[in-house]
Amino acid sequence: MDCSMMKMTCVLLTALVSGGVMAQTPSLAEFQGSIERLDPALDALIAPNTKVEAVAAGFNWSEGPVWLDGGLVFSDVPENTAFRWKPGMASAEVFLKPSGDTSGAPGAGQGSNGLAREAKGNLVLCMHGDRRIARREADGSFTTLADRYEGKRFNSPNDLVIAGDGTVFFTDPPYGLKDKTKREIDFDGIYKIAPDGKVSALVKDVRWPNGIALSPDEKTLYVAVSDKDQPRVMAFGLDGSNPRTVFDATSLKSPTRKGGCDGMKVDNQGNLWTTGPGGVLILTPEGKHLGSILTGQATANCAWGDDGQTLYVTADMFLVRVKTLAKGRP
Repeated sequence: MDCSMMKMTCVLLTALVSGGVMAQTPSLAEFQGSIERLDPALDALIAPNTKVEAVAAGFNWSEGPVWLDGGLVFSDVPENTAFRWKPGMASAEVFLKPSGDTSGAPGAGQGSNGLAREAKGNLVLCMHGDRRIARREADGSFTTLADRYEGKRFNSPNDLVIAGDGTVFFTDPPYGLKDKTKREIDFDGIYKIAPDGKVSALVKDVRWPNGIALSPDEKTLYVAVSDKDQPRVMAFGLDGSNPRTVFDATSLKSPTRKGGCDGMKVDNQGNLWTTGPGGVLILTPEGKHLGSILTGQATANCAWGDDGQTLYVTADMFLVRVKTLAKGRP
């Protein structure tokens, strides 16, 4: 998501006090979330009376969560930092800094955005500032999986999903590119990195592709489109063919429902859990809106952790969790 736009909604960083400006961290008690039930079928995915709980707070713009080594790792994009939170911790700890711009230059660019775990357990990152997809090795070094298409640097890889055979699918809008004059690719692409390292552009004609996920059978690629005028979820074949709109979230936009279609995940029944206006929208594979996890914040992304039945949500300054009956796709 475009973090510069979201800065307008973020109130955690500063508060005016006599004599200057002082950092201010919101308390967990300030978070208010709820479950909106639009269809009885939602009861099979989230039990009645389930609560929405904030477990950590104080971030600039939280994004890209992934369950890794017994805890949740997630990005704070503008802060060029990845945090880690484990059950029982009173607050999140710095896991990786820098996380997305490793140049070391003054005023370095944006940090990591989407994160994923490969089959061997290594973290794979969309590194906004470095404009690449990279794998973090056991020794802490980074291996670039891809940083160019046809010799031109990516805009700012945003989110990714890894198939069972190791293929990496990712989106590349220009949100993380601070200086747009440095853009080398003139389209917002949806790409894949094959197991042999070959990079292919699957889709070139969709503006603002953002979150990305695979159906359980890995035959359908879902993409959240963060177009402010028409936020929506689209589906494609794995080669980018047969595009269709699964759900148009435009009608949900309102002054009280912040955010758009951004990050997404799929449960093992094929239901889509996509961020959208108000929080996380729960959709059937056919696009029926069963209900929403309302966060009151512009909400970036989500991922299952713990036993696979706890959904963690990155909601602006908050990290939130919800117990689900649905189980997340491994």
